[in-house]
Amino acid sequence: MADTSQTSPDAVTAGPGGGAAIAAEPAAPGCKKVDPILTASDVTREFGGLKAVDVPHIEIPRGKITALIGPNGAGKTTLFNLLTGFDSPNSGSWEFNGTSLAGVPAHKVSQMGEVRTFQLTKVLGRMTVMESMKLGARQQKGEHFWAALLPPIWRGQEKANEQRALVLLERFGLLKKKDDFAGSMSGGQRKLLEMARALMCDPQLVMLDEPMAGVNPALKQSLLGHIVGLKESGVTVLFVEHDMHMVHSIADWVIVMAEGKVVAEGAPEVVMEDPAVVDAYLGSNKDRDLGEVINDIRAGRKKKIDVSDVSIERDQAVLDAQEEAVEAADELAEGGDAQSLVDRTEEAVHHDHEDGTDEGKGQA
Repeated sequence: MADTSQTSPDAVTAGPGGGAAIAAEPAAPGCKKVDPILTASDVTREFGGLKAVDVPHIEIPRGKITALIGPNGAGKTTLFNLLTGFDSPNSGSWEFNGTSLAGVPAHKVSQMGEVRTFQLTKVLGRMTVMESMKLGARQQKGEHFWAALLPPIWRGQEKANEQRALVLLERFGLLKKKDDFAGSMSGGQRKLLEMARALMCDPQLVMLDEPMAGVNPALKQSLLGHIVGLKESGVTVLFVEHDMHMVHSIADWVIVMAEGKVVAEGAPEVVMEDPAVVDAYLGSNKDRDLGEVINDIRAGRKKKIDVSDVSIERDQAVLDAQEEAVEAADELAEGGDAQSLVDRTEEAVHHDHEDGTDEGKGQA
């Protein structure tokens, strides 16, 4: 891995469009940030002796869009699960807005303003889109048993939540779907619903696990716009993604993981030019159109192979047997006697067997 600590001063500034500095020191794995919203130290997670996550230190800058990239199996989703309370680490500590999250369950992490979405969308299929949205609101008075029996206590808050849900559904283009079952929506629409529902609790940090996975191209641009919109509204975004063109276009900061470790950090244009990162993950085709790459691969498969120097040895006995079989089939098709054909075949087999035996004796 190249020494990223020697990167240019531009590495500590925002990515697309420049902006305020992000890192407080030269970009390197675990470098300090000017204003981190989430920090983690010495976080490890093992599965049967395999260390899936081993992160000495990581900080997520406040008010920015940070991309977490790396090959499959790098530990990105596992790290997400640890930071959001969906899994427990073997060791380590982490803080959100200066408050320790060690041992805090996922639902309380969400109530504190740190929410996440999933690579495989989580929807309650038999609930309507509106009902799903209202589930995302936090500190609902009607959640308590006795309060639920007294509508005047929670009715006003319920109406406010519904109005907020309508605003978000319109923003995400799902207003016409508000009375449909969530289970009837397409994969891309479910991604939008998850993102909209996450905003129901006024989060400070939204963590998106592969938001573009399974989304058709028509909705990808819409999702990109909404992710940028989160940042513009003051929400910090941390997302896992494999689409490098998307990462380069919207991310302010990039963190690269491999084999459970953070191996590089920096602005997108710096990280993506790191020779070690390019060779190990992005590949030599990172700047080429995907369609062009696929066409080259297909053309390579169709290329004719020169077999002029290849010698092929033929077994004459096999060729004779094949010729006799063809002649027998033709004779049978013309109305020949099947039994006579069988007798001839048996005689030929017996003759071949004797020839093989004599040849074996001669060799002995």
